[in-house]
Amino acid sequence: MKSSSKAISAHGDVRDAGLAKQGQELIDWAAREMPVLLLIRDRFKQEQPLRGLKVGACLHVTTETANLMLTLKAGGADIALCASNPLSTQDPVAAALVQGHAIPTFAIKGEDTETYYGHLGAVVDTEPQLTMDDGADLVTMLHRERTELLPNVIGGTEETTTGVIRLRAMAEQGVLRYPIVAVNEALTKHMFDNRYGTGQSTLDGIIRATNVLLAGKVFVVAGYGWCGRGLATRARGMGSHVVVTEIDPLRALEAAMDGFQVMTMREAARVGDIFVTVTGDINVLDRDHFQAMKDGVLLANSGHFNDEINLRALDELAASVRPVREFVQEYRLDDGRRLHVLGEGRLINLAAAEGHPAAVMDMSFANQALCAEHIAKNAAALERRVYDVPPEIDAEVARLKLDAMGIAIDKLSDEQRKYISSWESGTT
Repeated sequence: MKSSSKAISAHGDVRDAGLAKQGQELIDWAAREMPVLLLIRDRFKQEQPLRGLKVGACLHVTTETANLMLTLKAGGADIALCASNPLSTQDPVAAALVQGHAIPTFAIKGEDTETYYGHLGAVVDTEPQLTMDDGADLVTMLHRERTELLPNVIGGTEETTTGVIRLRAMAEQGVLRYPIVAVNEALTKHMFDNRYGTGQSTLDGIIRATNVLLAGKVFVVAGYGWCGRGLATRARGMGSHVVVTEIDPLRALEAAMDGFQVMTMREAARVGDIFVTVTGDINVLDRDHFQAMKDGVLLANSGHFNDEINLRALDELAASVRPVREFVQEYRLDDGRRLHVLGEGRLINLAAAEGHPAAVMDMSFANQALCAEHIAKNAAALERRVYDVPPEIDAEVARLKLDAMGIAIDKLSDEQRKYISSWESGTT
């Protein structure tokens, strides 16, 4: 972990400025798969909808995020960026944003907790008028520690399920001080980013971290939301026998109807070879589960925070702990069984791999850019609550993505439009 002893420059804090050239090449490579965001960037250059707006962003500092930052800057925004997870930063990308684009970026892969919050504070010190969050840590810091800045914040966006849960709780308790658009709730986000992105990138992270063969393994997926659906489907496609655990009867039924074996985690703990949590809740894998697991199991998380695996309980159970690969910690129990935690229990797709493919993040970050524009134009009319993405933005992102893919779809004729808007027609 990186030491946090040195002062943080207002221009940014990155591992190595010399990585900037490599970072720019990676950013350019991702841009090839992000045509929707590039179309929005071209329009933003002309119209400048974010001119002079201070944007504070707490997101995974990846090549895709860099392309979002460049789009916001093209629209006239002044941006400061920090990481939303200590292990998700791509150091060359952070260097390129600072050195090549003069975007203050505060992010170092592997930063310790003190540095992580110091970087959050550096973004807050820029006095943002609009926040972009992935997990709501930036919003939380503003509401807990820097309340004097809240009157100048016109709104924000939130990228992930965990953050939306936190923000809705704040709104319900009457403590949320500015409007937030839940980008995570866009159909073009959670149907594609969560399902296709998380499904593929989680397996990518597990394989990179362990080089394990998935075929023939019992693969346990905790949670059958959009992320869980995608992960279960792709694990099955790699030859795994997939078990799903759930607390929601409708999702559990859906998983069963989709052909997966559904059981409690207590039952799954005895048979699983690989466990992945994607719930957004705490202690999904807990002490009693660890005590029932087989020797050699792999434990990973693809939910936002590292709370889904009870690492404190695992530490207490372990007779010894040691690293056995770069992103693998072996916890040896008193009876000799070995449980392996991947990526410190943090997002395995970003800790050990590169996160979602750019083609998927194209839609998510197109939503981010268009929602920032929406807030800038409509801030005076928005209340202090959590909003879904306006349907017209969702539809526009889908339309642009289809155009970029060269796919044409049908349109209603006048006769058809009249028919579906009428109650008078029936069986003839």
